[in-house]
Amino acid sequence: MRNRFDQQLSIGKLLIADTVIPMAKRNGPLPALFAALKEIFTNPKWNSQVFEILDRAILPKNNTTGRPGMDLWQIFVLSQVRLCKNICYDDLHYMANHDMLLRQLMGVETESGYDKLSIGYQRIIDNVDLLTDETVRELNQLIVAFGHDVFKKKGEEALRLKTDSFVVESNVHFPTDYNLLWDSGRKCLDMVSKLVVDQDFPGWRKLDDWLKCLKNLSRAMGIGSASGGKGKEERVKNAAKNLILKAKTLLRKLEAFRIEFQPSSFNHIAILAALDGYMAYLEKHIDLVDRRILKGETIPHAEKVFSIFEEYTEWVTKGKKRPNVELGKKAGITTDQYHLIVDYQVMDHEADSQIVSGLAKRILPLFKVDSWSFDKGYWHKDNKKLLVGKVDQLVLPKKGKCNKEESAQEKTTLFKKLRNKHSAVESNINELEHRGLDRCPDRGYAHFKRYIGLGVSAYNLRKIGAELIAREIKNQKSLARKQAA
Repeated sequence: MRNRFDQQLSIGKLLIADTVIPMAKRNGPLPALFAALKEIFTNPKWNSQVFEILDRAILPKNNTTGRPGMDLWQIFVLSQVRLCKNICYDDLHYMANHDMLLRQLMGVETESGYDKLSIGYQRIIDNVDLLTDETVRELNQLIVAFGHDVFKKKGEEALRLKTDSFVVESNVHFPTDYNLLWDSGRKCLDMVSKLVVDQDFPGWRKLDDWLKCLKNLSRAMGIGSASGGKGKEERVKNAAKNLILKAKTLLRKLEAFRIEFQPSSFNHIAILAALDGYMAYLEKHIDLVDRRILKGETIPHAEKVFSIFEEYTEWVTKGKKRPNVELGKKAGITTDQYHLIVDYQVMDHEADSQIVSGLAKRILPLFKVDSWSFDKGYWHKDNKKLLVGKVDQLVLPKKGKCNKEESAQEKTTLFKKLRNKHSAVESNINELEHRGLDRCPDRGYAHFKRYIGLGVSAYNLRKIGAELIAREIKNQKSLARKQAA
């Protein structure tokens, strides 16, 4: 049984509407986020729409039975605080139990002398995990509408958009064939240890020795590759031969174990399925080490795997000097003149120029667009043809040599002005990275996409809250001047 928010007042409980938001800029990003969240909660228009989205996504069909769950409002607040502060679940757990301002905004804080509700660590993780990528996207659209309601002086004011992309790194180590082989081998042994612990299965008494030997051979391979001096190539090949020999022996032993072992529970079946996956990776990386080092082949990019845990990880090279390589996924964002992110997209093996048609389909039906700027990476003749009639001022610099007409267009004053203003999106990307979108700690592709969406929504709410605080400070100063006069 779960509620939107428990409106039943109890003695000593502090009201969300009475939350006093600190106004000083030096207080960090949280006061601005809290100002926006408080406005959403107290404004019936946005309150009802937020809860409708959360209802559809989280509440079960039969919500009258079972133990009381965390309120929807508390889930929403905690998910935003985590990304706004760029903190781990340990820090979020601490804040949820000891930060008075956050607890009052969640609706769980009480006055001194009354019993305080304590929220468990795992409970926070399990409840925030209920938000999906689709739910977060709906919430983001609503937050953008809320932001435009705050920022826009005229309801029909057209937007001036800027689009760019950046890389959100996945939580992986730098991949090499031999350390991925080691990862595969140790996870195979880890799965075996979970299977044989329940029953006296022969042949794995020296499981720890297998692990230690494979690790030592992998380290010897790494030291040989990193060191220089005479005879380096021969040393590396010898280390590779020893590593491959041990890994092949382990693979044969695992294949025999896989045939002989009889699962006796659903848990065993799940572990065996994971073991099959890690064995496939072990076999693959034995082959890659053999071909690359012993046979001197160049491995095609399509055959390479960059993580056996975060399989979606891409090797992204954006042509920058630092960092020259990033491991993760590219994310495209589109911002407006108020620095709100009106659209975001996780790019799955896509170049910048390939996402423009999808962007246009999502954005143009929702917003009136006055200008839209891109960098050269988005150039394609079909993209220009698609947007020319629909956007008043299109800034899409051509990649390569311009003809006379294109050159004249790119030299106009308005084109240059809008192109210079395009760099503002870089500061938006920088702030996003400070909101947690530099590296994603969550596991799995679905959680990776949700993490990016939560980062965008926390960014937008902080921008909106900063504007609300600025207006409140202005009103207070104006009132003080009137009273002084």
